[in-house]
Amino acid sequence: MNTTFNAIPDEGDRIVYILPVAVADLPDAIREQAEGAQTLYSVHRPNGERVALVRDRWMAFALARQNDLAPVNAH
Repeated sequence: MNTTFNAIPDEGDRIVYILPVAVADLPDAIREQAEGAQTLYSVHRPNGERVALVRDRWMAFALARQNDLAPVNAH
């Protein structure tokens, strides 16, 4: 059986990883803006560069797609 499985987009340098981030691990200035959230979601390039930090997972995926990026869930 030769079936294509598209679980991970083949988008080259457009792939970004969505990671949960504990607010407690972030700098004070960001913690103050978290407004009581315990977890934020980070959008990272494959080289580790953080390009965004948002309040929920859905927003991280939407933000990536709106910017023509291919988001992939990471744990």
